[in-house]
Amino acid sequence: MEFILLGLGQLPDLQILLFLMFLVIYITTIAGNILIIALVVTDQHLHTPMYFFLGNLSCLENCYTSTTLPQMLASLLTGDKTISFSGCITQLYFFGSLGCTECCLLAAMSYDWYLAICKPLHYSTLMNTRFCLQLAAGSWLNGSLAIAIFILFMSPLIFCGPNEIDHFCCDSIPLIKVSCSDTHLIILLDFILACVFTLPPFLLTLTSYVCVIATILKIPSTTGKQKAFSICSNHLIIVTIFYGTIMIVYMLPKRETLRDLKEVFSFCYTVLTPPVNPSSTA
Repeated sequence: MEFILLGLGQLPDLQILLFLMFLVIYITTIAGNILIIALVVTDQHLHTPMYFFLGNLSCLENCYTSTTLPQMLASLLTGDKTISFSGCITQLYFFGSLGCTECCLLAAMSYDWYLAICKPLHYSTLMNTRFCLQLAAGSWLNGSLAIAIFILFMSPLIFCGPNEIDHFCCDSIPLIKVSCSDTHLIILLDFILACVFTLPPFLLTLTSYVCVIATILKIPSTTGKQKAFSICSNHLIIVTIFYGTIMIVYMLPKRETLRDLKEVFSFCYTVLTPPVNPSSTA
């Protein structure tokens, strides 16, 4: 009927410090992204494809952090590390679907940057309102459907043994590990989904930014070149950390020696990148 999340229980002496740190991160993330969304909606000058995607990313980041951080904060404050079975599956669905959506959305944003800088004469024609809506809607829909299929494949699994999940949230692999059923098929599906939603978007993002940087280097103005390169490189670093940590967690072999390392990387894309991702783009 319930699971026990052990992820942060191994650091009892740091509970208060972790609570304060995560609380500041959560408040900063929510407040910063709400401010970005408000500016994008109210300022007519920001009704452009770039800021449309930025508004979507800010909304997604708020939803993404809200799937895990409130439960982590409550656990650190009260010491109660239990989560109901239905709550765990619900958290897994939103955590996974929003993560997949972000992978697609970041790729769409990088393509927008590529068109804006490398194809400026054709930008308004190629990146029209309809195409922007299709890219955004496709990102949200693909993420939702992919994890819905994953949850459907998980439904036959039986959980009859230990109810302790060695993670700070209900993620797929830690949850599958406590199942008593044959999990080879669901582990393979998890790997396939990780490949589909990280490798192609990451390669598209990387290719787009290589083209963007090559175009920036041709700018005659030193000041303009430095400003554009700074914005582009900052966002590329954040995006690489996001994609890279996800690929390490979900695509490397499931070995016990990598367990603690993967949990640290999980914190990177779950807790650390959401506060800085939209701001680095803006």
